[in-house]
Amino acid sequence: MIVLTDSAVKAVRQAIDQAGSATAGLRIQVDAGGCAGYQYKMGLVSEPDPDDAVIGKDEVAIYIDPVSQPLLAGTTIDFVVALEGSGFTFDNPNATNSCSCGKSFG
Repeated sequence: MIVLTDSAVKAVRQAIDQAGSATAGLRIQVDAGGCAGYQYKMGLVSEPDPDDAVIGKDEVAIYIDPVSQPLLAGTTIDFVVALEGSGFTFDNPNATNSCSCGKSFG
């Protein structure tokens, strides 16, 4: 299961509100690539795919495809605001290594 912090939920809700189109929720997936082997991808979608796992928190829907589910199991997603920049962070117990940008893992 994936956990979104309150800060992450707020950021997702704000992105959905600003999208200006019919948005059902946020898709989170893992693709091959990045400097450490896998990279996180996130984007707003108008509907889930039929095989997606659906996770809801505070009326925010998160969709995860079947291939990404085991790679993301136990991950905590946060949204941080810092001097270096703002963005989502991933605390993934399945990652054996990661790059310095925090957007890819192996």
